[in-house]
Amino acid sequence: MSQAENDSTLIYKFDIFREIDKAAWRYTQKSFAEAVKLKADIILIHLNTYGGALDAADSIRTKILNSKIPVYVFIDNNAASAGALISIAADRIYMRKGANIGAATVVDQTGKVVPDKYQSFMRSMMRSTAESHGNDTIISGEDTIIRWKRDPKIAEAMVDPRTFIPGVNDTGKVLTLTTSEAIKYGYCEGEAENIAEVIELAGVRNVRISEYKISALDSVISFFLNTVVQSILIMLIVAGIYFELQHPGIGLPLFLALAAAALYFAPLYLEGLAQNWEILLFIAGLVLLALEIFVIPGFGVTGISGIALIIMGLTLSMVDNVSFKFDREHISPIMQSLFLVVISALFSAVMSIYLSSKLLTSVRSPFRKLVLSSTEQVGEGYISVEPEYANRIGEKGTTLTMLRPVGKISIGNQVYDAKCDIGFIEKGKEIIVTGYDAGQLCVKKL
Repeated sequence: MSQAENDSTLIYKFDIFREIDKAAWRYTQKSFAEAVKLKADIILIHLNTYGGALDAADSIRTKILNSKIPVYVFIDNNAASAGALISIAADRIYMRKGANIGAATVVDQTGKVVPDKYQSFMRSMMRSTAESHGNDTIISGEDTIIRWKRDPKIAEAMVDPRTFIPGVNDTGKVLTLTTSEAIKYGYCEGEAENIAEVIELAGVRNVRISEYKISALDSVISFFLNTVVQSILIMLIVAGIYFELQHPGIGLPLFLALAAAALYFAPLYLEGLAQNWEILLFIAGLVLLALEIFVIPGFGVTGISGIALIIMGLTLSMVDNVSFKFDREHISPIMQSLFLVVISALFSAVMSIYLSSKLLTSVRSPFRKLVLSSTEQVGEGYISVEPEYANRIGEKGTTLTMLRPVGKISIGNQVYDAKCDIGFIEKGKEIIVTGYDAGQLCVKKL
């Protein structure tokens, strides 16, 4: 490094021009890590967002507050909702003319305001974030006046319209500040039109700027971390499993399910969200479900456990295990993920049942040839099994393996595949043949 570079100020800049989600949190983590590696003097976030997921915003907020490198934010038009929380966490805020900051009421995916327990958490988080920047204590006579650098009541008013601040928020509506208002009330250090003006207002001279560049891999991972894409992948996983179980031997549905599972888990694993044990939960669920369908008769504990493990694996893989705490506020991300998984799976199951009856059995369907839809009648010359099987009806034999419900039996010196009519039959028990079906003898215990 040259002497000029040693004497210059290194600013590491990255952009958040998107919804605050897992991808935005990913960019933030990588950017901060790179800034630390380069020994940057300032981190500058160029921000324009209408908000997003609270858990991702909280993670970004915490990263900013814990940063040993000063963090500046340049609001380019909008810092609404989650964007306001992120901005308030920064050491300095600069805004473009006509920009806005505020409107941080918590809403669900439909835009409906969520219950007050979530608003309470957001109010406290906004207040504590504003308070983190300190205050001046002034003693006037017998009174002690605390003058906050960023008034926490203003931050609270961005969430709760009931917060009354004379001259600031007295309309009974959620507070949103313009650039001039933010400067007036201490929520903006200055108005700037571009990054160059931000640097000038910050009083930084002899600047070098290093910028985070989004790679092709980043774009691909961000695409698959999108909630809509994850929902589609979950539906493909469920649909693939259903079609393969209903029409075994096709192969394509199973391949589709495995490909969708890989595309679902791989980005989450690369991001450090999906852990090995969570992926193993999903695999164990598939194994239990297969055992219930192909080995164990009926549908009971094994099948239910398999479905539960599949849902748990898909759900927990979306949640950050590092920062997660078992309290009311941090349970919310799990509930949101669980809701996404369950709704996507149910919708896929219903559609799979409907499409199965339409696509694979309809006379006009191009997929009809993929499954056997006709019956070969004995009267037409077809014989499903050798005559020997029919001749064994009424004969007695012994189970060579446990039948649950299928296994091996012996009649005389011959070994046959068999299945029991009811329940299970242990190894070494005497049986009698009651019929035959699909190349197997049907037997019952004597």
